[in-house]
Order: sequence, then structure tokens, then C-alpha cells
Amino acid sequence: MNIPNWICLYGNKLNSVKKVIRDLEVIENKPVGGNNFILLLKSTENLPPMRPGQFCQVKVDKAPEVYLRRPFSIHSVDYKAKTLTLLIKAIGKGTTVLSGITQGERLNIVYPLGNGFSLTMEPNVLLVGGGCGVAPLLFLAQTLKEMGIIPTILVGGKTTEDIPRLEAYRKIAETHVATEDGSLGEKGLVTQHTVFKTRLAEFKRVYTCGPEAMMKAVAQAAEALEIPCEVSLENTMACGIGACLCCVTETKEGHKCVCTDGPVFDSRNLNGWNIDKASACSLPYIKTE
Repeated sequence: MNIPNWICLYGNKLNSVKKVIRDLEVIENKPVGGNNFILLLKSTENLPPMRPGQFCQVKVDKAPEVYLRRPFSIHSVDYKAKTLTLLIKAIGKGTTVLSGITQGERLNIVYPLGNGFSLTMEPNVLLVGGGCGVAPLLFLAQTLKEMGIIPTILVGGKTTEDIPRLEAYRKIAETHVATEDGSLGEKGLVTQHTVFKTRLAEFKRVYTCGPEAMMKAVAQAAEALEIPCEVSLENTMACGIGACLCCVTETKEGHKCVCTDGPVFDSRNLNGWNIDKASACSLPYIKTE
């Protein structure tokens, strides 16, 4: 297996790598369906090592009332081209302003921040994403592929418009889709998809990001089968460096900042995320003696 250089150098200590504040040039601003768009950003310097699941804090210019940076997962990285991509959904003032940024403008960002996904050498892994929560999973899928591991990907949303950049995931690995209205793929939730219902036991690790209810359902089903599951939380963030404490979440080790201790956590360590044997979702997966 080919192991990326940054993994060889830093391993699980990547969160200790120095963060940088840089102005990156906007190479492309491209709509990708619904209110989603991607920003392709280029650095004049070599990019720092980044782990899938980490994020950046973006300064929003042209909007004086938006005085806090906005956090976005790192969607994909090309170290040779010195570019990184962000997948963003325009849902508020800050993201709407960013959706109108043009080629040649510059964005000031702080990155890479937080703890990302742990990388396994297990051959069978499942990536589950919901809506724009799929953002960090593309970088994860790309990295796993570099390591010789081809994951299985399952993405879901309410409608077709809620499944951004599907073609990018299909270029990397077997990708399955569920939409609540049946407009694309199987009709229903990701936890109702055939792959999830019939093949979950095949996988050695599960990674998920998206709406909290979806992630809890995925995590509980995985726990029932004793499969490690990592979840990327999307708590509201302000500072991104653990100072303001607005993103704190409860874990079995006490309160943790999602921006510094996370955003990725082992679901088994999160309070309120453990298996509920009365849960309609987890019940079919619970092992019986």
C-alpha cells in the first residue's frame, strides 16, 4: 500500500502541526446544484499537511456585519498544484457573500484546524454522508485510495439537489445514493438503503458526516455490530481554536471542544450517542446470543 508522505511524517500527531494564516487566490467558484458551490483556492506556498476531516476558518470580506470567520471542512487537496477545495452551502449572510466571490479575488483563511479522521489499513470501510455533510468525505476517500484502500460510499439527501458533486465520488469508488423523495438512487434514508441494511456487517470501520440524527443512527447501527464508527460533528463554531467554548460537546471524558478535540470523534466516546436497543434503526443490527 502507498502511504502518503504526510502520514509517514506525522501519523496521529497531525493536529500538532503549526496552523497557518494565508491569503489564497480564488481559481474557481462553481455552482454544484441547489445552493451548493465549490471554491477552488490556490496558495503561492506549499500547502501544510492536512488530514481528512480537518477544517479551515474563512474570513468573509465585503460584509462588515459578518465579523466572525466561517468554518468549512476541507473538501479536497492537491499538494502538487497547491490547491484546496471547499464545498459550501449558501444558507446565511456569510456563505451567501462567499457564493458571489469571483475568480482572482483572495480569501484569508486559517488552516488546518481540528482533529481529522483516523486512517485505517483495513480494506473494507464505509463512508456515509448526508447533504453538504459529504464535504470532508471526498478528501477522505481520495486519501484512502492513495493508500490502496477503495472505500464504499453511501450518500443521501432529501432530493437530487441535496447530493452535491456525486460524480466526484463515483470517480473514486463505488458510490450509492438514497433520496427521501426517490428522485435519485433508492427512496428513503441512508440507513434504509440496501447497502446499509444488507452489507453493514462486511465493513471494518465506518466514517460519517451529515445531520446529527443521521449520524447517530449510523453510529448506533455500527456499534450494534461492534464496528468502530467515527463521526464529524458540525456544532456551531466561532473562534475555531478552543477559546470561546461555544462548540463544546459532552463526551465520556468530560466536555470537549469540537473545534480542537474534534470535529471528528469516536462515536462510542460521545454521551447520548450509544446504542438504544429500542431504536427502530439500531434494532435490526443488534447481535443476539
